[in-house]
Amino acid sequence: MRKPAFLYCSLHLGCTDAAKRPPHPRPTRPNTATHEGHRCLHRSMAMAVAPVESMESLSSDLCYDILRRLDGPTLASAACSCAAFCSISKEEKLWENVCSSMWPSTNREDVKSLISSIGGFRKFYADCFPLIVNKEVTEHQWNNYPEYPEEWTEAEYYGDMDEFECISPSDFVSIVDIRYKDKTICSKVLWGIPNANGFDGWFYNCPFQIDLLTYAARDDENDGEVTLSVSDGLPPIASMERERKDGKLWQELRDGLRLSWIVVNRKIKQAANLASWSPLGGQRHWPTEKDFVLRFGSVLPAKDILPCQVVECILSMKFRVIHTEGEDVHTTLKLTELSMQLEDMEGSHVNGRNSLLILKEALSCRRSKNYSEVLESCHLYSKVQSELKEEKMRIESRLDRIFILGGISVFVMFWYIIL
Repeated sequence: MRKPAFLYCSLHLGCTDAAKRPPHPRPTRPNTATHEGHRCLHRSMAMAVAPVESMESLSSDLCYDILRRLDGPTLASAACSCAAFCSISKEEKLWENVCSSMWPSTNREDVKSLISSIGGFRKFYADCFPLIVNKEVTEHQWNNYPEYPEEWTEAEYYGDMDEFECISPSDFVSIVDIRYKDKTICSKVLWGIPNANGFDGWFYNCPFQIDLLTYAARDDENDGEVTLSVSDGLPPIASMERERKDGKLWQELRDGLRLSWIVVNRKIKQAANLASWSPLGGQRHWPTEKDFVLRFGSVLPAKDILPCQVVECILSMKFRVIHTEGEDVHTTLKLTELSMQLEDMEGSHVNGRNSLLILKEALSCRRSKNYSEVLESCHLYSKVQSELKEEKMRIESRLDRIFILGGISVFVMFWYIIL
């Protein structure tokens, strides 16, 4: 028989710090006063114990007040603990609060309407909190890596045209949030894909790229510059020469910046987060040495779309140092670029037509809440890509040597015949 659960209410017993003090030593001889105090304490505790047969008997308002204070993962875990929490956790308002806390861009009324139209905030969180994982890239895939056949027809190269015709660039919505040390510094929403008007437009055959800062600002009420300064937690920098030596600012950016780039397809009512949350890599931009480029992204499936079967979604973020420490100014960085592009295993840009097909497939691919698994997937892709490039360089090097030897042989033979 199931034992009844008990809800213990806190009771002020005149000694609020008793739990913080070390326990009293046990007396060596019986003490009447001590035993009487214990009996009083037991009676007081008995009055403080309220028997509760089950969690269902608790007030729903109390349960709601508890659940509304939780973050997403904790709320999902609590929903599995009992039937009462499970029932209350289905409230959309709870998940709306969770989403607005994690992705401030979902506070916009147009975004709220979008999320409601694709299934609600609970489904939106379940789709976008886990990150994309793709481990279909094997370590020896480059040995069987297919080239683009010259005998392919246009229909074969560009995929199923009937499937493509049902994909409209206007169906895609980008919801982007940038955080630095748990503080939101940028929230942008881009409706549709820019420059994708008309089926025969240049977008479908040219390299795919979305420059979020250029196009999102047109419809954004807060279209001001995105900056980071010492007040946001940046370390002060006296000069760029000093930064080149110690790299303190660069390390702070890599450790503190977080990116979320959610893509929603309104037609098929699906969404996914294409970002890796934290940077996968980066570099200082060499022309000026004042630019810091950070790379986020994920590995997306391209089966039956491209010969390489997988592609890399590259999300680039560039900050430029506009002020260093001085008498009247502090170290300040400005966000100058935030873009998305897709590259195949050879590093070639994917065109707009294939990119739309890949983005649609990415919204239904496997995801994981295990961040180490996400990183492993990205590192595996980078490893295979490096091996493929090294193998191609070895082949080209051997061909170069063959051509050089062939040229020398022809030259010697030519002079041998003449002489």
